[in-house]
Amino acid sequence: MRRTATHEQVHAPIHTIVPPHIFKHLAGLPDEHWPGLADRALESMALAAEMRAERCAMAGVTALRETSAVGAQRTVFDAKHGFTLPGNVVRREGEASTGDETVDEAYDALGATYTYFSKVHKRDSIDGRGLRLDATVHYRRSFNNAFWNGRQMVFGDGDGEIFGRFTRSLDIIGHELTHGVTQYEAGLDYQDQSGALNEHMSDVFGSLVKQYSLKQTAKKADWLIGEGLWAPGIKGKALRSMKAPGTAYDDPRIGSDPQPAHMDDYVSTDDDNGGVHINSGIPNHAFYLAAVAFGGRAWVKAGAVWYHALTQTLRRDADFARAAAAIVDAAGAKFGKAGAVIVREAWKKVGIEVRTSTSRLPRAKKSPKRRVRPRGPRRANPLGAERGHRRAS
Repeated sequence: MRRTATHEQVHAPIHTIVPPHIFKHLAGLPDEHWPGLADRALESMALAAEMRAERCAMAGVTALRETSAVGAQRTVFDAKHGFTLPGNVVRREGEASTGDETVDEAYDALGATYTYFSKVHKRDSIDGRGLRLDATVHYRRSFNNAFWNGRQMVFGDGDGEIFGRFTRSLDIIGHELTHGVTQYEAGLDYQDQSGALNEHMSDVFGSLVKQYSLKQTAKKADWLIGEGLWAPGIKGKALRSMKAPGTAYDDPRIGSDPQPAHMDDYVSTDDDNGGVHINSGIPNHAFYLAAVAFGGRAWVKAGAVWYHALTQTLRRDADFARAAAAIVDAAGAKFGKAGAVIVREAWKKVGIEVRTSTSRLPRAKKSPKRRVRPRGPRRANPLGAERGHRRAS
């Protein structure tokens, strides 16, 4: 019988940027050839389990701090290589740079992500209501990861042997903060294809945050997630490539990139909540193809279409077929028949044919009835952030 993730792992996950299959590969390395790498990987895997348990213990519903101020409200904390979050405040909104490269990179990237969602999608922070953007740097010692824990961003410094510091990659920070957006919108279940879509949405908007910051066209963008993250000597360009899934890295210490670009190569696995970091390569490539086909700057049309689907129509249990149909519908609604044709063709090229609208597709499963809450501070919900304005899809 196939093992699946627990209810808590699906609905209250800790979103880490480094896929577990990389740590699994590192954990199997012989110590005589690569001393210490296996031990550090095992430590990272154990820590991820601890963080999941901590989040589940919070019962999944945690009040997130809002602010009445206008614009981004960033606070960067320093864990000083310790375990306690958030740590000591080292830079608040509007304060001058500190001279600590990691602190200032985190501050700038939080601002770039806020600016992208505000200017392009008219969204006020992660929750749409001015949520503070908090980040902790220098978490633990030689910590090889960055993550969104449902409340804030946390960055490790890397060990210098496999990974460099995690604040140097803008798309990583955009990726992780987008998990917060998804948390408040579609609330995509973190299992199998819906989980891969969750990772996919973060890759899409992480890449768009970088492209918007650099003012790049779809044709000029590198479409890499985590570019520059590998330490010197590692044979790799990034963690993932949306343009060419499966080509981001190939090194005996970390293995080779397992992402597929087509449904013919879909990976069925019990690991990683059903391969959420692996099979996201398929919708990632569909987005890349649509963005290039639309032309110009990817956030103008392709980004607008995917954002509409994420915030308006996608259900938390969506699979690839339902997501593709919802996104084609969104393209038609925003850019007419020509837009729908472009997006439909992009999905077809990755092995997913859309022949009908979302309203005609069978429901994947019945979702729990949404409870109507009084208006007020928005909260993270482990059962999926049921949108007050969600339409049946």
